[in-house]
Amino acid sequence: MSGLQSKSFDNPDDVRRPDKTTVEVLRLDGVTAGRFTFAAGWKWSECVKPVVGTDTCQSHHAGAVVSGTMHVVMEDGSSIDVGPGDAYVIPPGHDAWNTGDDDVVLFEFASAEGYAK
Repeated sequence: MSGLQSKSFDNPDDVRRPDKTTVEVLRLDGVTAGRFTFAAGWKWSECVKPVVGTDTCQSHHAGAVVSGTMHVVMEDGSSIDVGPGDAYVIPPGHDAWNTGDDDVVLFEFASAEGYAK
């Protein structure tokens, strides 16, 4: 069993920067944490799709929103809006976009390792 561990997002292990996107990744024993920031005007299909090459986002997301608002649309047409204080689960097969003028900032644990690679 491993001991206590802490890391700061001020000094991430990995940073990815597709258009209007910042993904900061921390690798801890058995867990990968991510802080995702999506600038105003961010849309997955315009900013991240060119990096990953799939028609829709194929990541499984589980996290919580700190600031900003985001709209998510699944391939079947179902949709949700998430904002500050919301926890969410988003299965693969979706598009998403920032719906406001502020950055969307969220913390993720399910998709942090592979997102935007």
